[in-house]
Amino acid sequence: MHLGRLATIVAAFVCLALGLQESHARDVLPLRYAQTASTWRSIFSLPMRIADKEGFYKANSLDLTMIPIVGGAESSLIALEEDQADVAHVATSFLITAAMRGADTVAIMAEFNNPIYSLVAKPWYKSISDLKGRRVGMADMNGAVSLATMALFEKHGLKQSDLDINVIEGTPGRFQCLMRGDCDAVPLGQPQDFHALRQGFVLLGASNEAVPDFVYTVTAARKSWAASNKEVLVRYIRAMDDSFAFIRDPNNRDRIAVWMKEWWGSSEDTSLATLDLFFNPEKNVLPLRGEINLKGVEQVIRFLKDGAVVKDPIPPAGTFVDLQYFQAAIERKEK
Repeated sequence: MHLGRLATIVAAFVCLALGLQESHARDVLPLRYAQTASTWRSIFSLPMRIADKEGFYKANSLDLTMIPIVGGAESSLIALEEDQADVAHVATSFLITAAMRGADTVAIMAEFNNPIYSLVAKPWYKSISDLKGRRVGMADMNGAVSLATMALFEKHGLKQSDLDINVIEGTPGRFQCLMRGDCDAVPLGQPQDFHALRQGFVLLGASNEAVPDFVYTVTAARKSWAASNKEVLVRYIRAMDDSFAFIRDPNNRDRIAVWMKEWWGSSEDTSLATLDLFFNPEKNVLPLRGEINLKGVEQVIRFLKDGAVVKDPIPPAGTFVDLQYFQAAIERKEK
């Protein structure tokens, strides 16, 4: 065969192969994402909501289906284990304790780093020490929210045994307990803490006053599923990277405030105050791009050890995360 004709045929096959690869890359891939109902009604769903609102999933050829989970913080892990979802919003503390029990679960991306939980109380309480013997609505006592809030109490001389603790999952539920008068004080995330303060309740302190940086929530997946679905995870992380960038852009604050009012009934002033709390100055509440800070995971492990939730020997922080999917997603975006 003439060399020129052979070269033409080879070139045609190469173009065809490349075209097939590009076509495959454009195929829309499904992904089931689990999140508890209480999370969906709080600030901790913001990156997911923005990614959906701005079309970042579609832009990355991803068909994401939200799987609502009823129950507490560990329910999302159960959804993963029972194959009801592919990935899930999970508190890092619960991921670690589940992995220590042998769960085939790993963190692939950070969603929130340092939550700011406001300790909000009835107006006649003037200090944290005044809450001795009083009913306090708390999250699961093995979770990072309660561990961080207890660090705040301990900073002011109160131990867990000094409080009448009522475990209530989710900021919305604790907010309602405070509104009904059944709780004397509760830790609240945003925007519910601003709502409570505007109704006359008082701010006694915040969780970030008492704890160092840590990784609060992550996107988790089963190791076995992740290994067979790398392309899906890469697209998901790219979409979330777009969402984090959108949230951080000051030019988008007014639009986000309008959406927060739509999603959570916040006034635009409250929504803007929430964003200002996170970013002015920067408090590392959100990761820059979804990166997982291993030192932040180590801090969660220290929380769990201090609270006697887990005991030595505990594997290194890297045991609970798999950074290959995040690295692949960022490398592809930067090419």
